[in-house]
Amino acid sequence: MSMKTERRPRGHGESKRVLVVDDEADIRELLDLTLARMGLLADCVGSLAEARRMLAGQRYQLCLTDMRLPDGEGLDLVRHIAETVADLPVAVITAHGSTENAVSALKAGAFDYIAKPVSLDQLRGLVKSALDLPSPNPAGDMDGEVGLLGESPAIEQVRGLIDRVARSQAPVHVTGESGSGKELAARLIHNLGARRDRSFVPVNCGAIPENLMESEFFGYRKGAFTGASDDREGFFHVADGGTLFLDEVAELPLTMQVKLLRAIQEKRVRKVGATGEEPVDVRVICATHQDLKALVEQGRFRQDLFYRLNVIELRMPALRECREDIPALVRHILERLARSAGVMSPPLAATALEALQSYPFPGNVRELENVLERALALMAGDRIEAADLNLAPAQLSGVAPATVGGSLQDHLDQVERQAILDALAQSNGNRTAAARLLGVTFRSLRYRMARLGINE
Repeated sequence: MSMKTERRPRGHGESKRVLVVDDEADIRELLDLTLARMGLLADCVGSLAEARRMLAGQRYQLCLTDMRLPDGEGLDLVRHIAETVADLPVAVITAHGSTENAVSALKAGAFDYIAKPVSLDQLRGLVKSALDLPSPNPAGDMDGEVGLLGESPAIEQVRGLIDRVARSQAPVHVTGESGSGKELAARLIHNLGARRDRSFVPVNCGAIPENLMESEFFGYRKGAFTGASDDREGFFHVADGGTLFLDEVAELPLTMQVKLLRAIQEKRVRKVGATGEEPVDVRVICATHQDLKALVEQGRFRQDLFYRLNVIELRMPALRECREDIPALVRHILERLARSAGVMSPPLAATALEALQSYPFPGNVRELENVLERALALMAGDRIEAADLNLAPAQLSGVAPATVGGSLQDHLDQVERQAILDALAQSNGNRTAAARLLGVTFRSLRYRMARLGINE
């Protein structure tokens, strides 16, 4: 087969240009025609060698490539572009149902994928998203929005990865301890990417009753079940064109995991009570503080769903790994809290800052915010002293709780307080889930929090 380069003449002005790589002439013609109707110029070639030659002599805004080429694989082109034209989004065309190829392409740096037979609606959406990518903008500089604060090596590494994954549509799995900023990372990925002008929909998977999950995620038709008096859209519909953030995804029951996997792979959902499926264009970012690999080995999380969600893993460091960032975080948090309360941000005593930098913060940044909010409300003087922080002395000194002085009740209160704070941190502040973790009723937890003066 002769490899012919098809060029469309330039119109008036500078049009955006797309490189199409496919060895099937009819596919090239279909893509060329579709792109032309979108006002785009297309260079269409049929081999990996021709694609490399075109990339060396022409600047493109998007590359569309088939996975199977006569002289190589589409993955080879994805890697070549990642090494030579890092800011060029490249999307791959895969065989129907070829999940493994799609995931491999995304891991290699592809912007997105589309399956054969090519849906023109999906193709147009993909092209528009790729062309809407903003110029690279570091995750620490959000044009007035709060980015990722800190200069520690761990934070710098996370910031760099966020910048890279924001320029793709690959699913991201954000890991890290409770309170370490997983949702902030997900929002930054959304705000730095092509979907920044569409919805960011956060969902706490552990807070949805199992019998309501399907209707909450996929919506329902009027009359689908008792109480369904009107049609309702689900999370996937609300996030259409944007990002769906699944927090604590490990809490999903196995039956729901199967349905979620199909929705992600097929990019289509079926409302409860509906006869047909509807297309949805959603980027999925998930998060959990649990070890999903261990849950897969235990049979509590589907391996195929884990493989699909864990295309790119982003680990958020614990606050104790970034102690040098604590002063900057403290300044920022205090300024925000003081502004919200309509007061001046108070200074922090040197001993208070030393105490904060020595504390292990099992609840991470969320716990730091709680500590500072309480100190701001209860401070006796005109600055925050170490005593105002009310940090657990046992954790500050590294001494075991049993050796701490004071009455037995004080010791028991301290242990109970820390257990409740840890459970609240693990459940992202959800008191119902925290009560379940502690093995007590919600009413009992509420009473204990009131007695100990815990405000969450």
